[in-house]
This record gives sequence, structure tokens and C-alpha cells, in this order.
Amino acid sequence: MTEYPGDLDECVTIANDKRVRIRALRPSENDPIREFYARLSVRTRYLRFFSPMPTLPDSVLQLLTAVDYCRRLALVAEDATSSGREIIGLGSFNAIDDHNAEVALVVRDDWQRQRVGTALADCVLRAAERRGFDRFIALVHADNRAIRRLVRNLGDVVSATMDGALSELVFVRRHG
Repeated sequence: MTEYPGDLDECVTIANDKRVRIRALRPSENDPIREFYARLSVRTRYLRFFSPMPTLPDSVLQLLTAVDYCRRLALVAEDATSSGREIIGLGSFNAIDDHNAEVALVVRDDWQRQRVGTALADCVLRAAERRGFDRFIALVHADNRAIRRLVRNLGDVVSATMDGALSELVFVRRHG
């Protein structure tokens, strides 16, 4: 694992002039990720993890927090106005090969539709590009219109395949 990337720490302004801090997840942050997961609705859990798991299994927690900051990176969004470090969003990428990375994103229900997801996704994609990745793959549930819209707003889809209720969207980030 490489050193913690402090350059990924930034504050952004979202809807209603709220401030959100986006930073790299530390591997030791299991408890905050469990707390974040517990605050997701059953529907949000299902759309992100394709299962309404009532609690976050240790195996999934390990996948979310196993970061090396080069080929596996997770970013968290936190409410910058709160006194604590309460996670309100989680975005990540995992390298598939030297050019392709799978990306994933989830935002807490009470923070959805406020552009947290857009800010977090943009940071994840920029971080991945700085590490040499230029094509992104998102596995998306058919009912997840918000993520489909976000992908279309940030990138250009180069291929899409459907298998049951899941789509695999391959896209490149749109610049400018």
C-alpha cells in the first residue's frame, strides 16, 4: 500500500450552499462504514449492492475498505458543516487492468438529490485518471435511474450490456 493521498482531500459546495468534504477512505475506518451502511434505506442498499442485506457482511466490508490508493481507492463524502465526521457518501474504483476500472457509488438517502453523488463521482473519476485509468465500468441495476443519469452527465457511454436486471455500462469521462 502506498501512503495516504492527502491531495484527494477537498471541500465542495453542493445544493443549497452546503459544504461537503471529500477525502480518501482509510483502511481502518470499518466502524464508520458500518454506521454509514446502517443509515441506508433497504432500496438504496439494493440498488448499490444488488441485495437488501440488513447488515453489512464482513466480506463486503473488507472489499469496501481494502484500498491501496493506486489500483483500489475509495473516497468518502462527509458533511463539512457537522462537528463529527459522519459519512454521507462512498465512491470507489477498482482496477480491472491497466486502463479499465470498475466504479461504484452510494449516497445516504437524506443526502440524495443534492449533487453529493455528482461531486463524489467526479472526484473518483479524476483520481482514477491521475492513476492511468481512462475507461470505467459501472454495474447498474435497471431501476437505478439516478446513476444512469449521473453516468450520462459525466461521461460518454461506449457500450452497454444487459443481463437480467443488471446493466454493465462502459464509459469514458467527458472533459470540459
